[in-house]
Amino acid sequence: MKTILSSETMDIPEGVEIRVHAKVIEVEGPRGKLVRNFKHLNLDFELITDHTTGTRKLKIESWFGTRKTSAAIRTALSHVDNLITGVTKGYRYKMRFVYAHFPINASISNTGTSIEIRNFLGEKKVRKVDMLDGVSIVRSEKVKDELVLDGNDIELVSRSAALINQKCHVKNKDIRKFLDGIYVSEKGCGFGFIVIPAAADYDDEDYFITSKEHFDDDLIIFALFLSLS
Repeated sequence: MKTILSSETMDIPEGVEIRVHAKVIEVEGPRGKLVRNFKHLNLDFELITDHTTGTRKLKIESWFGTRKTSAAIRTALSHVDNLITGVTKGYRYKMRFVYAHFPINASISNTGTSIEIRNFLGEKKVRKVDMLDGVSIVRSEKVKDELVLDGNDIELVSRSAALINQKCHVKNKDIRKFLDGIYVSEKGCGFGFIVIPAAADYDDEDYFITSKEHFDDDLIIFALFLSLS
């Protein structure tokens, strides 16, 4: 069954400018500008003003939509909310090196837009990862063996972290035992962080095992070397 009209609105905070043109949303704030294309969704986007409060709002409508189309309204609003957070607070991911014997060496190049990883599992191969547009990476000054990724677009920051993680996968070994790699330890916006590990126990003398249930209910298990904890 189709619903004649489904709609939801969201407030536009002060200091943020939103422009809508042909389902392309442009959000501009103190940290910069982000653009997202919603042309693949059968939705209508409109900027309105609440006459009682005078606040600006973004309205998203769906005419004669199915259940999936109506559900996409909330998804689109969540994406726009992430854009607003990005241009006002920004996103930061922190990653930690995990190793049992061979120390992982990393050097930042191209003024914080790429990283070169060496000595992973003792290999001579140099693993180079370029950050996606608008993402910067630095070595932490306070914490040993920690990387800090900053950016405005949550998808680009998280994907850059994923590219680093994927470059350091152990091949042809039991990954339950060989836990070497680079893993996300904290993430958040406005530099208020969600710490990934919640419960911890010692698996053996070499590794410190931590696990945390992720937002999508998938169990993430990763390791921090004992000397770094």
